[in-house]
Amino acid sequence: MKFLIIILPVVFGFSSCATITQSENTPIAMSLSDGSRGTVTLSNKRGTWQSPLPATVSVRRSDDPLVYSAKNSKGKTLAGSIPSTMGAKIIASAIFLDFGIVDSITDAHREYPASYVIPVTAD
Repeated sequence: MKFLIIILPVVFGFSSCATITQSENTPIAMSLSDGSRGTVTLSNKRGTWQSPLPATVSVRRSDDPLVYSAKNSKGKTLAGSIPSTMGAKIIASAIFLDFGIVDSITDAHREYPASYVIPVTAD
C-alpha cells in the first residue's frame, strides 16, 4: 500500500510535464489558399525552416509567432505570421511537477495550429 502512495504521485507528476510527453517540434500542414504550388520560409526565435508548398513542415515550438514568407507559382510574395498558443499541459505541469519552469524555458507547452492555409489575395 505504501508503494502505491509513493509511486502514483510520481507517475502522474511526470506524465503531466509537456517536456516529457511532447516533442519540441510540431508538424504544420501548410498550403496556399488558391491551391497553387510554391515555397515558404518559416522562422521564430528557435530557428528557420524552408519548404515547398503544399507540405507538412516540422517546426520548433516557441512562444513567439511563426513568421512566414511565401511565394506562389505565379511569383506573388506573401507574408504574415501564425500565433502560438499555450497548451493545456503547462497547467498540469505547474501543479504536479516543476511549477512549469522547464516548459517555460523550452517552450514545449506552446502549440501552433496543426494546419494553416496561407491566404492568397487577387491582385
